[in-house]
Formats: sequence, C-alpha cells, structure tokens
Amino acid sequence: MRTEGNLARLDRVFARLDREPERPTHIDVPKMSRHRIALLVATLAFYLATVWAVVITSWLVRLDWQVMFFRPYQQWPEIHAFLDYYVVLGQRGPTAVMISAWLGWRAWRQHTLRPLLVFGAALLLLNVTVGAAKIGMGRLGPHYATTIGSNEMGMGGDIFPSGHTANAVVTWGILAYLASTPWTRRWLSAGSALMSLGVGLTTVYLGTHWLSDVILGWVAGLLVLLALPWCEPLITRAETWILDLRDRVRARGPGTAPVPARVGSPALLKPHATAEEEVTVRENTTPAARSSRAPAHAPHHPVHLAPGSHASRAERSPVTPAGSRRPPHADRAPHAAGNPSAHPLPGSG
Repeated sequence: MRTEGNLARLDRVFARLDREPERPTHIDVPKMSRHRIALLVATLAFYLATVWAVVITSWLVRLDWQVMFFRPYQQWPEIHAFLDYYVVLGQRGPTAVMISAWLGWRAWRQHTLRPLLVFGAALLLLNVTVGAAKIGMGRLGPHYATTIGSNEMGMGGDIFPSGHTANAVVTWGILAYLASTPWTRRWLSAGSALMSLGVGLTTVYLGTHWLSDVILGWVAGLLVLLALPWCEPLITRAETWILDLRDRVRARGPGTAPVPARVGSPALLKPHATAEEEVTVRENTTPAARSSRAPAHAPHHPVHLAPGSHASRAERSPVTPAGSRRPPHADRAPHAAGNPSAHPLPGSG
C-alpha cells in the first residue's frame, strides 16, 4: 500500500511534465559568452585583491576598525528592531525555502525541472566556495576581536567572507538568472542587488561582520552567479536522468497493463497447484491437445420445413412405446377422445 501511494504521488508531481515533453522554446538559457568570461575574470581578480588587502593589514583593515568603533547600532538604535528581522532575508534556511517554493511553482508552470536544479547547483557552489574560504582564512568577527588594528586572520573564526551577504546575492540573484526576458532580467537584477546590499550593510550595522567581510561576500556571490552557465550541460543531463528514472519507476508500477501471452505459450499456474493440476494444464495448452479436442464440423445444408406451425424442441414431449412421459393436463382432452378414428396401441388397454 505504501508503494502504491508513493507511485500515485509521483504521478501527480510529474503529470504536468507529461503534457509538454520538450522544454519550451521561450526560455533563455544564459551562455558563457566572452563578455561573461571577462566579467568573471575581473570579479575573481577583485576577490583575490580584497583577500590580499586583508592579509597584509592594509587600509581596508583600518577602515574595518573605524566602522566597528563607530558602532552604528548605537548611533541609530530606532531601526535596530526592524533590521533584526530584515537580516533574515540573508539567512540560508528561510531564503532557500521561499525561493524553492517560487521556483517549484515556475517548474510546474513551465513543465521543466530546470529552475529547481539550477537553484540547487547554485547553493552547492555557494556552500563549497564560501565555506572553504571561511574555514581556510579563519578570521574572527568584531565581537570576538583580540588585538586592535589586527586583521584577526587564522584565529579559528568563520566570518570572512560574509555568508549572509553571499547567500543574499545568490538566492535573490537566481531569480534574475532564470528570468525569461531581458527586461525582466534587468529589473530582477536591480532588485536583487538592492536586497543583497541592504543585507550586507545590516550585518555591519549589527556589528556581526567587518566591512571587508561584506565586500568579499558580495564578490563571492557574484562569482557563483557568473559561473553558473558552466553547469548548464550537467543540469540538462541531470534533468534527463531524473525524468528517465521517473519513467522506469512508473513502468514497474502496479497500474501497468499485462503483456498478452503468445499462442502456444504455457498457461499460468496457480500458486499452490498440485502435480496432477500442473500436468493437466500443460497437456491442455499444447497445440496438439487443442487440435485433438476441436470437433470436426460437417458443412451445414439449409433445412426446409414443411408448411404449417411447428412446435419448438422444448415444447415437444418425448414419446416411448408406452406412451408420452408428460403428465396429463386437466384442461387438455385426451388424444383418443379428440380423434375417434385413432386406434389404441397393443397392450395399452
């Protein structure tokens, strides 16, 4: 029963995809063009330059300490409650749920799994790249700083680059990446940029990140979005594999029509058939047995009946030398009384 329920749910999930087996032609899949490659290389160079500026404790680190001593959360305390809720738009769990719900609806409408697979690939790249950078550089946050003016690198922290900021860039920027028209992509790009900018500055306001953490978070998220077209062939193969797996599961389901047996093939036996029943079934299903049981019919010739009314075979009573076997009826006259010229049979008196 549980397997049948799972198959029914899978049928409902993929029913929309069955209506249109091919991807719609209006979906614009971004390509890794020369312009995109140049932008990716420039962004990667800026990423490495930011990391180097923090490692050598340059002016960027001094700016970090100045902003920290300024304590924005004490300068403008009236917006503190609002920004505590606003920063949730950069947390990975809540944003992943919201974006997945929206992309799931788009996948249902467009009859393709590509939106969800692209979002999954983006989150995987984000977790691998940003997570590795956080652990590798081990920088402490403003609340746990030990030495004034130091870069706090290699101290076992995990805040460089800012995960909130990078996640905001990727989760909201993926909407622009999956846009169907250039006009929609421009507007969604501007909206996601403002969203990620606000989330990053909110972490600086709350004192949970250095300003350089936020800058590197913006760059790290942009690198993930720029590198996504390289994952498109793998995403296409993954979608094809998932749909093929769906078809194989449905083919093995309980609703599959049985294949008709060929002529001359042995009949199916009962699960608990005895030896005598098995022998009987096999003998009866052979072509020789069927031909021997088939009666030879002689050619039929037309039968001409004499004129007049004729009783059917069921209405006739069998007649023997001793007379009819049908009991006499009260409303029917005896045959001899109705016909005076009839002679009784010998031995009937």
